[in-house]
Amino acid sequence: MTDTALFPLFANLAKRPVLVVGAGEIAERKIHLLLKSQALITVVAHHASEQVQRWNATQQITWLQRDYQASDLDQVYLAVAATNNRSLNAQIADDAETRFRLVNVVDDAELSSYQVPAIVDRAPLTIAISSAGAAPMMARYVRAKLETVLDESLADMTQLLQQYRQAIQQQFPELEARRAFYDWVIEGPVAQAVQAAQWNTACQRLEAALQQPRLPSTGQVILVGAGSGDPGLLTLHGLRALNQADVILYDRLVSDEILELARRDATQVYVGKKVGEDHHATQARIHQLMLDYVAQGLTVVRLKGGDAFVFGRGGEELSVLRAHQVPYRVVPGITAALACGAYSGIPLTHREYAQGVQLITGHQQANSQPVSLASSSEDQTLVVYMGLQQILAFSQRLLAEGRAAETSCALIENGSRPNQRVLLGELAQIPQLATEHAFKAPSLLVVGDVAALAAELHWFGQLIDARGTAVPPVLLNAG
Repeated sequence: MTDTALFPLFANLAKRPVLVVGAGEIAERKIHLLLKSQALITVVAHHASEQVQRWNATQQITWLQRDYQASDLDQVYLAVAATNNRSLNAQIADDAETRFRLVNVVDDAELSSYQVPAIVDRAPLTIAISSAGAAPMMARYVRAKLETVLDESLADMTQLLQQYRQAIQQQFPELEARRAFYDWVIEGPVAQAVQAAQWNTACQRLEAALQQPRLPSTGQVILVGAGSGDPGLLTLHGLRALNQADVILYDRLVSDEILELARRDATQVYVGKKVGEDHHATQARIHQLMLDYVAQGLTVVRLKGGDAFVFGRGGEELSVLRAHQVPYRVVPGITAALACGAYSGIPLTHREYAQGVQLITGHQQANSQPVSLASSSEDQTLVVYMGLQQILAFSQRLLAEGRAAETSCALIENGSRPNQRVLLGELAQIPQLATEHAFKAPSLLVVGDVAALAAELHWFGQLIDARGTAVPPVLLNAG
């Protein structure tokens, strides 16, 4: 390898001959990449992997079962040497050099006249990353970072811009105006429609904008579920939204670690609700904040713990946005039941113990009827969100409706966070145990036989197995 800078080049290999010497696993990866370019691939090797043989059988490649010959290079545009014989690879490199053919010797930068980069594929948009052979792992690292940031919809977005390129050039002959229009398309309502898989709507918005003297507002709301606890549970789409945000309206259960992942210059506004305050007034303020920021043409991320559609009032907020014709999209999050169950070693369903799951909330609107527990049976897992304050009432109701006093329960505090605690008990004991062990919100209650599996499958945080250790006050009170 030399210090000479490599010239970045994208080659059109469609229907052009390419030679690959070798047909093992290493060659297989290169052939797979070349097939995407529609090259005419000839493979020279005595033996081939099963996949290479399948490609040959389906006539996607031509496999010559023989030794390499220097003349194999005479009629090709470029070559790949992918054998485990370094002297043969060196011979191929020398033969290619004398014939002015580009050759890549896999994992040998010194013998190669071109490098195959790490690729982020959003075809027809392609991003290539190369370390010039100095540190291939660094190129892979950068590729992985870009994969998390760049939305898959960029492929469709690029095709859309290609389709309307001529019309845009005709409407905006001046470069500065054309660039401004492209910025609006890529960041505004057209891109929002593409991300929502609404191609016709995207085309309609772009065509309408071409006829308007002023570009429409780019304001939008992205409703994002941040996941529960562990910041690693944030989805890729959630991370991308945070890096797109101008404003982030976040709730109480969103961790600082999640907020650290957001765009640095985004405005962060805390809108969490406090115990004892008027939640209706707070929710109305959230609605108004979203509308005010969108009116300024800003991208607003409404960030909620867990999933916005599971006891997160996400549906109410979307109804307000719809009524005011505000563009929006939704990014699901990993809800607390799933996160707490997984991090506690509690499968919510199990072939032997639970054939269904019921999710209910411990917080209800004033004057509303209590959530029915009649359908909760022994072969169904019951998960109670925000149930710590009502744990005694839930225990009494379940016992009154026929659940056994020894039914397994798990109370999970700070689920999926480093300070997670899991308290195992029985239905008649769990209220007293929660008090004895000073459990606090946020806590989630799991009722059902699967809860006992935490004793065997627990792997994260602290486990307190207190089954059979407390006087059952619920039974005494119920009697």
